[in-house]
Amino acid sequence: MPMAHVHATAKELGSAVSTAIRLEAGRVRLVDPDALRGPAVDDLAHTAVFGGTAVRDHARALLRGAAWEAGVRFASIQGLYAARGRGEVPRAFTVPALNIRGPTYDVGRAAFRAANRLRVGAVLFEIARSEIGYTDQRPGEYAASIVAAALREGFRGPVFLQGDHYQFSPSKWKTDPEGEKAALRALVAESLDAGFRNIDIDASTLVDLSLAGEVEQQRLNATLSAELCSYIREHEPRGVTVAVGGEIGEVGTHVTSVAEFEAYMETYEAELARRGRGPGPVKISINTGTAHGGKVEASGKVGKQEVRFDVIRDTGELARAKFGMAGVVQHGASTLQDSEFHKFPDAGACEIHLATGFQNMVFDHPALPQELRQRIVAWVKANLASEKKEKDTVEQFVYKSRKKAYGPFKRELWELTDDARDAIMADLEAKFAFLFETLRVTDTKDLAAKYAIVDPAPPTLGAGRVAAGIEMAADEGE
Repeated sequence: MPMAHVHATAKELGSAVSTAIRLEAGRVRLVDPDALRGPAVDDLAHTAVFGGTAVRDHARALLRGAAWEAGVRFASIQGLYAARGRGEVPRAFTVPALNIRGPTYDVGRAAFRAANRLRVGAVLFEIARSEIGYTDQRPGEYAASIVAAALREGFRGPVFLQGDHYQFSPSKWKTDPEGEKAALRALVAESLDAGFRNIDIDASTLVDLSLAGEVEQQRLNATLSAELCSYIREHEPRGVTVAVGGEIGEVGTHVTSVAEFEAYMETYEAELARRGRGPGPVKISINTGTAHGGKVEASGKVGKQEVRFDVIRDTGELARAKFGMAGVVQHGASTLQDSEFHKFPDAGACEIHLATGFQNMVFDHPALPQELRQRIVAWVKANLASEKKEKDTVEQFVYKSRKKAYGPFKRELWELTDDARDAIMADLEAKFAFLFETLRVTDTKDLAAKYAIVDPAPPTLGAGRVAAGIEMAADEGE
């Protein structure tokens, strides 16, 4: 496949994709839907990430408009999860939430190929607040990459973009709490503007277990989560209910108890009622004994983790029965043994977040050029040495920190040779297919389409912050 081209101006880009789409009265119109499965989308995707500011924003808006016209819709999973909470949808599957750190367009294509083959509709594409920073992917870029991947592979229907771990930083909260709240509100606004319709709020980092009783321990977590949920409700698109998630115990710390969950939800609901805003969270993330990135041994390899499936089951049952929620969300699971994944739908988990396992498949793949791998390791050692803990071996340190190489090496990972890219993505596609089958989300395409809450109106070039770049780009190079 020829290397995708990054266009310099909106005029040049428009000419290059004219066989597929055109602009007409402020809207993107399809000229040839089949052309959206060809190199025109490769160019749009690469320009949307690596182009100069004006042409980059123009490419993103073209992708968003083309997606709408082709039947790809930004969507909230709220309807499906609320139906699950009501018992209207069977608890037979666990929705995978895929954290794609890079190269996002190609990994997204692999996921959509597997989804098309297995008729998967119930799948989330997400990025965490921390990942946005170290992978150098703002929400608008991430959304454009995922939409481009859907178009390129002919996926049609709702696409669920999720902000994962929109998390309060303990250090920033300690020095400037109002500034930290403002930063999260700004991130939420940016994400909504980009097309994210699912947001997980995480103030679990501020839980103080030294306080007396679960209510006091969870009070700050629940109060701040309710405050940010209220902000989402004030700013979500008209006609859309964003799916909001909450989190009780910081992943990697102590195992969550049912009492903690009840204390969190009772305070949360009281805060929402006081603010006159709702609904609240439709799912809850808990700690079941796993850790993000897995349990890393001295060799740098991932060891076995034990998952408390009884905690998933018990908390999920209460979440549905008392609060009408879909159930429990599992984090820190992508490095588990393959034999463990079927247990999540058995235990009633409504969602599972998967990240590091995909990263490992990219960084450790034999097709990744050895020279590039060596430079990534050297960069980690040279630039992140201060992050190495005294007890960590060099191998543990590199494994834990190499995720932060995604930003500096982003373009090189996007522009691998055809042979390297195809080999890596074939293995990722097989992994996605395995997960979709084991988590039992095959043949959920119609179900997702039935319950998804999609954007009710097409995007226009004159609306939103994304489109602000379009107006500049329209004159550029003319």
